[in-house]
Formats: sequence, C-alpha cells, structure tokens
Amino acid sequence: MIHVEGLTKRFADLRRGFVTALDDVSFDVHAGEIFGLLGPNGAGKTTCLRILSTVLQPSAGQAVVAGHDVTEDPAAVRAHIGFMSGNTGIYDRMTAFEMVEYFGRLYGVPEDDLHDRIDRVFETLQMNDIRDLLGSKMSTGMKQKVSIARTIVHDPPVLVFDEPTSGLDVLVARSLLQAIAELREEGKCIIFSTHIMREVEKLCDRIAIVHRGRLLACGNVRELEEQHGEPDMEELFFDLVTKHDESLAARSETAPVEAAS
Repeated sequence: MIHVEGLTKRFADLRRGFVTALDDVSFDVHAGEIFGLLGPNGAGKTTCLRILSTVLQPSAGQAVVAGHDVTEDPAAVRAHIGFMSGNTGIYDRMTAFEMVEYFGRLYGVPEDDLHDRIDRVFETLQMNDIRDLLGSKMSTGMKQKVSIARTIVHDPPVLVFDEPTSGLDVLVARSLLQAIAELREEGKCIIFSTHIMREVEKLCDRIAIVHRGRLLACGNVRELEEQHGEPDMEELFFDLVTKHDESLAARSETAPVEAAS
C-alpha cells in the first residue's frame, strides 16, 4: 500500500548550505498494519510524512501511496490518504458536524453520500453527543475525535498520524490509540509517528527507528530485540541512536580539511 525507496530530502540553509533531513530511507507498509516511525524530535519523521502526503517534494528517491507516485500524481495520493497531527486545528465557530462535513466536501465526497458517511463516522467514534457542539466549547479529547473524523470521512485506505498524542493527557491519549487500533482492524494501512516508546510497543506491528534522517533499524519488536541482542526496547533505541551519533562524530573528526585558497 505504501512503498518508499531511497527517499531523500535536502533543504537549503543560508549558514550551513544544504541540510539533509531525510537520507536514503526505504520501507514498505501493508494494508491492515500499523507501521511506527520512532525517533527523537528532529529525526526526520515529519519530513517523511509530509512527502508521503504530497506537502513536500523529495530531493531523490521514490514514494508510492496506494499505487500513485507522490511526485507524478499528487492529487490521486491526496484522495487516498488521511493525515492527522498532534497540532491539527479545530475551527472555534463551527460545530463538529460542520467541520467534518466541510472536509468531506474538500475531499470530494459526493453530496448524496456525504451525510451517510458522516453519520457512520460519528457512530463509530461515539461522537453523536458533540454533533452540534462548537469547536470553542470542546475539550481536548472532543477536538481529537473531530480531527480523526475529518481524517477518515472520505474513507481513505491509507492513514498517517504524526505525533497524534502530543500534549494529551493519559485518558485522552489512550482513547485515541484505541481508535487507531480499530482502524487497523478495518484493513487500513497506517503510519504512526511518535517519540514515545510505550506507544510503539503497544500499538505498532512493525517499527522503523529513525535518527538524523537515517533509518537505523526496521522490524517488529521481537525481531529488533533478537537482531541487536537487547531485550529492552528502550535500551535498544538509545544504543542505536548513540552509536549512530558516535559514528557521525568519528567521520567528522577524520574528514580531510580543505586548505584555504
């Protein structure tokens, strides 16, 4: 459902020249699977997800979502994907129903089907009690439900969650993770980005550890623990990140210095 091969993204920086935010990353994600991107802030996770959702263009490599290349056919990709982040905004002066209806129309859901689709989503997410509530009156948990509803209203086969539990209390975060798990049971292909170890261990079928734009390891929890000889996922993560930083520092120290002209 998602195929990423050699994906690279470089940004121009006035002081540092070109900065590589994503460096030759490859992975595949299948239907009915939650694929976790685990890494510290600034690891390149969001850059990767923005490329997959066509917000950014890759500098090199290929990304295909639901059979459509993100560069060659971005409109088709957007029609087959739902994207939610932890800082997704909610309009204060619109009700829950109006917001989801608005995004359904943006996604091109036919008018004859739209209200039936919204009714099913509200029933699934148990949102009928906030159907006519204004965004300004919603709790954080209510807003997250609306964010999920507007992400899935067009019934996309691919869903992307970028740090969706950021800033949430334990109860709201737990409810959100449960909703994502239920979407997997519906056969959705899901990418879940986070820096919280417990979330990937509990939720994800496979995990990719990303640091400084590089994919350091990929597999399910047991595979990674056996491959690296470390039974604790948190220790495994810190070991990989530390070794990668040490390797970068060593290469920097031994790199030849060009003589000034």
